Amino acid sequence: MTISAFDLFKIGIGPSSSHTGGPMTAAYLFTEVLRADGLLADVHRVQVDLFGSLGVTGHGHGTVKAVLLGLEGDQPHLIDPTSADARVAHIGESRSLNLAAEHRITLDPEKDVLLHRRQRLDYHTNGMRFSAYTATGEFMRSREYFSVGGGFVLDEDQIGAETAILKPVPVSHPFDTADQLLDVCRTIGWSFSDVVLANELSWRTEEEVRAGLLDIWSVMQDTIRRGTTTGGILPGGLSVRRRAERQRQLLEKADDPNDRLGTMEWVTLFALAVNEENAAGGRVVTAPTNGAAGIIPAVLKYYVDFVPGADDDGVVRFLLAATAIGSLFKKNASISGAEVGCQGEVGSACAMAAGALAEVLGGTPEQVENAAEIGIEHNLGLTCDPVGGLVQIPCIERNAVGAMKAITAARMAVRGDGQHHVSLDVAIKTMRDTGADMMDKYKETARGGLALNVVEC
Repeated sequence: MTISAFDLFKIGIGPSSSHTGGPMTAAYLFTEVLRADGLLADVHRVQVDLFGSLGVTGHGHGTVKAVLLGLEGDQPHLIDPTSADARVAHIGESRSLNLAAEHRITLDPEKDVLLHRRQRLDYHTNGMRFSAYTATGEFMRSREYFSVGGGFVLDEDQIGAETAILKPVPVSHPFDTADQLLDVCRTIGWSFSDVVLANELSWRTEEEVRAGLLDIWSVMQDTIRRGTTTGGILPGGLSVRRRAERQRQLLEKADDPNDRLGTMEWVTLFALAVNEENAAGGRVVTAPTNGAAGIIPAVLKYYVDFVPGADDDGVVRFLLAATAIGSLFKKNASISGAEVGCQGEVGSACAMAAGALAEVLGGTPEQVENAAEIGIEHNLGLTCDPVGGLVQIPCIERNAVGAMKAITAARMAVRGDGQHHVSLDVAIKTMRDTGADMMDKYKETARGGLALNVVEC
């Protein structure tokens, strides 16, 4: 199974890649099934059943809104976030939607989108079922989908075969573990980013890879800009104030280029800005998820703004190296908070950012692997406990802290010799095992941890 940079870094909308982006994609795919079977024009009503974590946090994570827009033919990377709320409100008022952007059908979100809080489908906690009916109530077609993290979606025919959602084209330098990747690097004398670039060439030209990654970086920068220039209250009912705009204003007044602590405050600001935009349902890049979307942009902007000699080549290498590390988590554990807790989201993002930064700072492959291991090791056991089922508390601050951990991990690693006792492979296995042992209430259900002990206001 080979994972492309463009699988891990997807342009979409907030607040959650697994609870918003994945369900929107699943709804869109269901309309395509109806179209392929020649049934689309005969559909009168659609029912959506959301199970497990989707059923528990469906409203707070924007899942209901996502499936409605997906049924209207939208996809996460194409949708206009500014019109989404108005369109969903119209669907609710009219009790109908424009299926696949082609014809009106009956759908009352209050009755036809069902959240099953105590039930889950067998394969994965993020399960959903779409069912279509004729005007006489006759059943037409049903399909089950699973949102397995980072916007990846499996349908019922792909259960147990995640390779089905990835590119089957053979690559020049396949690897499934960090040890295998290090062996490739040592044999050829390449870096992590060199290996990933060579594999990307199985699908795209080098110019296309470079342009695509710089476009992803451009979207990340736009998200930071919006987040640092927008104030107000985040939606959802917790009355969480957006802080990034005010912090930017305070930092600009006190900015001292020789203040190293100030540099770290800027990194914190970048991460807060991205995750406030995510919580508001704005456009973000999954990196590798929406819940952890602020860490890699913040660390990459730290590289661009504060590391001498930073350039676009470095940006491309950073994202390619991050892909190498992220693919190991996706292959050997999980990047889904609903599956292994926030260690799979913030933890994997921290490791990706740490390793990527170590590479562009001049680290050897061994130092890059060490940086990634430090990044995940100090996030092991991190629970996913969003207050009110919203991707706000503690998610926004958790990204800022994760970005700082990543920078610390990278700088520790490049000052070492790459030798360390705990390998990245062992740390990833430990994360997977810890996630399996973790009680379900700590896995994006809003039933444990801070979600249970913080009074919603």
